[in-house]
Amino acid sequence: MASSTLSNFLNRSRLAFIIWCIVASFGVYFCMYAFRKPFNTGLYAGIEVWGLGYKSVLIIAQVFGYMLSKFTGIKVISELKAGTRIGLIISLILIAEIALVFFGLVPVPYNIIFLFINGLPLGMVYGIVFSFLEGRRFTEMIAMGLSVSVIVSSGILKTIYLEVQKLFPFISEFWMPASVGLLALPLFFFFVWMLAMIPPPSEEDVLLRTKRDAMTAEDKRKVLKQFGFPIACFIVVYSLLTMIRDYRDNFSIEIWNEIDVGWASTVLTTTEMISGFVVLVILGSLSFVRSNSKGFVLTNIITWIGVLLTGLATLLFRYDVIGGFYWMMLIGVGMFLAYTAIQTVLFERMIAFFQLRANAGFFIYICDSIGYLGSVGLLLYKEFFMKSLRWSEVLINFIYLQVVISFVLLTFSALFFRRRARRKAEKPESEVTVSIL
Repeated sequence: MASSTLSNFLNRSRLAFIIWCIVASFGVYFCMYAFRKPFNTGLYAGIEVWGLGYKSVLIIAQVFGYMLSKFTGIKVISELKAGTRIGLIISLILIAEIALVFFGLVPVPYNIIFLFINGLPLGMVYGIVFSFLEGRRFTEMIAMGLSVSVIVSSGILKTIYLEVQKLFPFISEFWMPASVGLLALPLFFFFVWMLAMIPPPSEEDVLLRTKRDAMTAEDKRKVLKQFGFPIACFIVVYSLLTMIRDYRDNFSIEIWNEIDVGWASTVLTTTEMISGFVVLVILGSLSFVRSNSKGFVLTNIITWIGVLLTGLATLLFRYDVIGGFYWMMLIGVGMFLAYTAIQTVLFERMIAFFQLRANAGFFIYICDSIGYLGSVGLLLYKEFFMKSLRWSEVLINFIYLQVVISFVLLTFSALFFRRRARRKAEKPESEVTVSIL
């Protein structure tokens, strides 16, 4: 009865609905990061495994599990039915926490396998959360909680890790990940309850953004046949951004040690909070663009700008025009602007504009699976072929590479969509526009 009353209230009050969705999605995904990221704040100094740094092996093991989860998610998330979402997300998080407990229990190097197991369930959490938010007239706005969580959670949790470590120095680096996860578990259950209370899309949502159902094999085949080329372009761009994001995040401690000897732990949170605010304002404002065609074009432009900003900031840092703090902050803003635009807005608008029988999770998980495969590749390449390079040098060189490749591919995809939009205009379909005020 109480849950029914709450759902009715959220249906009646747009402001309450928006705030509720933002808080719920932010909270769930923030808590997911508590099970995924704290382990890489540890340095594990002096430990090597198979000739490689122990920390690098741990990150590769977890990212490999996370990558397999993304490949699995292409099918699982795209075919996910509403009634199974809550049970699935709770099961995934509990498996991840149990794996962290065994990571603390089992000695080096045998505990590495449990970081792989930890990554296996976590890759599907994003798709489950986003399935509650997509296909709505406010999707860009309510998805900002999820997007900001992606940006700021890792930095905040690294700061929390370091502060908890100071308060409880007797907790080893091997037990800290499970400890942080345990602290987050009660909050996770509360935010999942909030997620469960979100009402399904209204008739107005469906009219504006099309209905989002579980996809069939035929649906997937058809949409890839129609839009395979630009999707391939987005996959490469998104993969490059994922590789930069993961590398910058996983080795942020090492990078900061190189670019600013006296850095404080608070910068890990400050740079990401600034990035999150910029992304929140820019992408959230797209909810006020009622036309799906204009929204789609603007999202592509924002992606371009984000990619170019990472290159410009790196160039300025390279020539000592800006310092390490502003470099890390600006590449964070540019990278997350482009990354989040593709992840939460671009496919949402593409589905709505071209009236596709699809859901955003299908496209996101194709991009994510290839992106994390690239992350594993970059880590291995660094360990075997760039061992002598500083962590910051690897980041600089890779940013230059991704700017060139991404700019070319985004240009090609824009030309494709321009031709497809002209063809669509020859067969006019009334595009539904409604006030969001």
